[in-house]
Amino acid sequence: MYYVYVMKSLKDNELYTGFTDNLERRIKEHNNREEVSTKSRVPFKLIYFEGCLNKKDAIAREKQLKTGRGKKYLRDRLRNHRESLE
Repeated sequence: MYYVYVMKSLKDNELYTGFTDNLERRIKEHNNREEVSTKSRVPFKLIYFEGCLNKKDAIAREKQLKTGRGKKYLRDRLRNHRESLE
């Protein structure tokens, strides 16, 4: 199983989208500053994730969520949890 995830930086309130085969480990890596691209933006809060059956689908979904349409989908999906996006 692969996961596409969205985290919110509690430092700058920006979102980060990625994929992994181990969600718990990956979030810890981000928050432990082990990921170069996000180490200056910690701490992060996981706000959304989806499961995918294979890596190819996870990569495609990650790319889709990073588009304008994907970001709108996330806003709509999380509209009842405004604190996640604010």
